[in-house]
Formats: sequence, C-alpha cells, structure tokens
Amino acid sequence: MDTTKLNSELQGKTAQEIVAYFVENYAEQIGLASSLSIEDQVLTDMVRKADPTAKRCKIFTLDTGRLFPETYSLIEKTNMHYGVRIEVMFPDNKLVEEMVNQNGVNLFYDSIEKRRECCHIRKIEPLKRAFEGLKVWICGLRHEQSVTRADMQVVEWDKGNNMLKINPLIDWSEEQTWDYVKKNSIPYNALHDKGFPSIGCQPCTRAIKEGEDIRAGRWWWENPEQKECGLHK
Repeated sequence: MDTTKLNSELQGKTAQEIVAYFVENYAEQIGLASSLSIEDQVLTDMVRKADPTAKRCKIFTLDTGRLFPETYSLIEKTNMHYGVRIEVMFPDNKLVEEMVNQNGVNLFYDSIEKRRECCHIRKIEPLKRAFEGLKVWICGLRHEQSVTRADMQVVEWDKGNNMLKINPLIDWSEEQTWDYVKKNSIPYNALHDKGFPSIGCQPCTRAIKEGEDIRAGRWWWENPEQKECGLHK
C-alpha cells in the first residue's frame, strides 16, 4: 500500500473529509478502535455522520478488566447518544489468570517488561481479534500527545497488523479537540473534569499536576519515551 501517495492526496483535507473518504472506500472493512478518549469520541461522531446506518464502519473498544467506572458509564452514554452498540472486546481469561497467578494482580509496577506483558494480554491480543476481516483502523492519535507520536502521519502502514492505520486528528491541538466536543455536544468521560486528560486502566492512570504533560498521568513511574502499551508501536 502506497501510504506516501495517500498522504499526498489527503493533504489539506479536514479530519471529517479523511474519515468520510476511508469509510466510503473501505466500507465494512474499516473499524474505529475507541478508548473512549475525547479524540475517539470526536472520531465516533465523525464516523456516525459518515456512516448514518452504522453498518459500514465497526466501532469497538477494549475492556481490559481494569477500567474506571466512569469509562464503563461512558460506553453506555455513547451507545445511547449515537444509537449504536459499541462492540466490547475482552482479553482471554485463561491468559489473564495465568499472568496474575504467576506475577500478582499489580505486576505492572514491578518492571517495564511485566507492564508490557499485561498490556499485551489485556489489549494487544483482543485488538488482533477485533481486526479480523478489517483492512483499515482509525485512531485518535495526535502529535502533541506524546514524544512517541511526534513523527506519525495521517496514513501509516501498520506492519504488525498488516493494515492501514489512519490518524485523522494527528495535527489537532487539545483545544481544537475540546472545541469540537463542546460544539457537537459529544458525551465524554467525567474524569476529564477531575484532572485526567488521558485515561487508561485505573491502576495505571492518575490525575496530573498543574504544568505536567497531558500524558504524565499514564504509567507515571516510567520514562516518557517508554509510555506506549504496544497498540501504536
């Protein structure tokens, strides 16, 4: 797949136009992997407007078993707001049982290796199952979120999953994202109003302090260049 050509063709297009382009050209072979972040809520809104019948683009989320109660509430609010049924993917219970019984419930605090193992079992494995039959996945990544995302483009080839990865909001600012949320009355996680700009699993997420980076509350015990679960590396 010629991502250079696609990026050139889409240069100057709005996020809405990019979403509509891929929903149109990859109907029933495209999915939005939503973490229920403000970015993914924006993309859910764009996808629904590009796919009024809710049949052309799959929307799914990963339930790691360690999410905040507010995140579960948002799944239902989003379903009701958009008249959809977000598909919920769960990790393999056998793999989780083996991992926890061998390394403990909170193994991720012990080492980067164990944290990545937990992320792999709870996120990567169910994500790969969600990708079955798809050729494109839509992501809510933005350049300013993290140093690990500074060089990402609108269209990338995901070699690990052998599919296109689309980042329609890659150049958006946080302010621009929130403006869209408020203008379109999009439901969002209540934790955002309590100092949580980035929300993942409950034991691996904390509120940030004034002046901290927006992802400082994710895996806060690790260095910034290591703060990825593996979904985007």
